[in-house]
Amino acid sequence: MNIKMLTAGAMALAMMTGSALAGSTSALDDPAKMSPFFTDAGMKTLRTEADFKTAWMAMKPDEKKAVLKDCGDTTLNKSHAEFCAMAKKMGG
Repeated sequence: MNIKMLTAGAMALAMMTGSALAGSTSALDDPAKMSPFFTDAGMKTLRTEADFKTAWMAMKPDEKKAVLKDCGDTTLNKSHAEFCAMAKKMGG
């Protein structure tokens, strides 16, 4: 009985650790969240400032906070500099 419990506990721990180590993705790399801000599918061309503001205001406060947090990361900011500059202008 103890062996079964230990084995089950070890497996549960391994599964939880594996999902935790899988890493988190940036809000800036989520196409579902970011597509309203861009004119193209490759998310290279930003919309106008007015359209950007409309998309920004449609986001939930926690989503805005996550985006601004990610824009604060120097590595992420380099690859999303134009977007982050506009996001900071809107909400930061």
